Amino acid sequence: MRCVICRNGETRPGKTTVTLERENLTLVVKGVPAEVCSNCGEAYVGSEASRQLLSSAEAAARAGVRVEVREFAAAPG
Repeated sequence: MRCVICRNGETRPGKTTVTLERENLTLVVKGVPAEVCSNCGEAYVGSEASRQLLSSAEAAARAGVRVEVREFAAAPG
């Protein structure tokens, strides 16, 4: 797909780092699968990976995590 940010690059499968913040929680997830623009580097995370990220953040918040850095682990299919 054409990048909606720079409008010049095409996206390609790659990985990105996502930072989620809510109240006292900061969760950094590395290695998230995404479509990444070849021109500007903007990353587009798909709906399934987004769902997993939000679920992981909810679990971390319930566990009282304040700051955590982790690798993305896809849920078993």
